[in-house]
Amino acid sequence: MVDFGRVQKELQDCNKDINVSGIRVNPKLDNLINLIGTIPGPVGTPYEGGTFKIDIDLPDAYPFEPPRMKFATKVWHPNISSQSGAICLDILKDQWSPALTLKTALLSIQALLSAPEPDDPQDAVVAQQYLKDYQTFASTARYWTESFAKTSSLGVEDKVQKLVEMGFPEGMVRSTLEVVGGDENLALEKLCSG
Repeated sequence: MVDFGRVQKELQDCNKDINVSGIRVNPKLDNLINLIGTIPGPVGTPYEGGTFKIDIDLPDAYPFEPPRMKFATKVWHPNISSQSGAICLDILKDQWSPALTLKTALLSIQALLSAPEPDDPQDAVVAQQYLKDYQTFASTARYWTESFAKTSSLGVEDKVQKLVEMGFPEGMVRSTLEVVGGDENLALEKLCSG
């Protein structure tokens, strides 16, 4: 059985210093098993300026088993599947320890964005490009960051406006959109059921 007390404490700890780390974790639905994590792209990398969303599912034995994490945001990286978002990282597999937290796992994923391991790839095509033609790799990674990890504020404002016109309070609309990662349909669903 998942230790929900621990999960709630982890969420509070993580969101407490969001201004410092930029890392956030929120429940995706109304439970503490399906979460969405957000990490900023590391400065000085092709991912800089992007905000990357990571789906987190907690197994029944959490924290004694690692959380299942995969990128919800498309990313071009040797250790992340460009198709499924699967992440090749030892602490999400055999190197997990109950002493680790969701935040340390997300920090490790952020570090992986800064320092790819092309010799232990999740995506062989990206790893080959990284090793053989780094410039093309870097420009592709930057393009994917621009295309998938940067939300234009205009798009968000349009969604807020639409939902406010349906009669929902603006503050509630903004926080709900943030929790569901800007997905207008999910936000509407949450607002209606709330």
